Amino acid sequence: VQLQASGGGLVQAGGSLRLSCVASGRTFSGYDMGWFRQAPGKEREFVAVITWRSDSTNYADSVKGRFTISRDNAKNTVYLHMNSLKPEDTAVYYCAAGPHSRYMNYARMYTYWGQGTQVTVSS
Repeated sequence: VQLQASGGGLVQAGGSLRLSCVASGRTFSGYDMGWFRQAPGKEREFVAVITWRSDSTNYADSVKGRFTISRDNAKNTVYLHMNSLKPEDTAVYYCAAGPHSRYMNYARMYTYWGQGTQVTVSS
């Protein structure tokens, strides 16, 4: 089972990026997909989550209105569209998959993790 994240890079403040995460090795039917991030010297933090049927999403307050999570189950792919990026968004971004729960903002609820992709926002 693998989650492969991509799309990170260096962008100026105010810019945009789209992260992708492709799942392979099994079907993630029924699984929520989430994004977390970890900045240097900080703990991993929740960014966003989307349910299997895309009928519910949840975002960290710090990214609400700027980031959008979406998924394409036919492609086993989840996306994170990031707009109006700020230097404080700089981090390694991880995608993750886990069975649905009301506590999907907690990293321990996820079973599978990707390797991370670096996002750097310059001021």
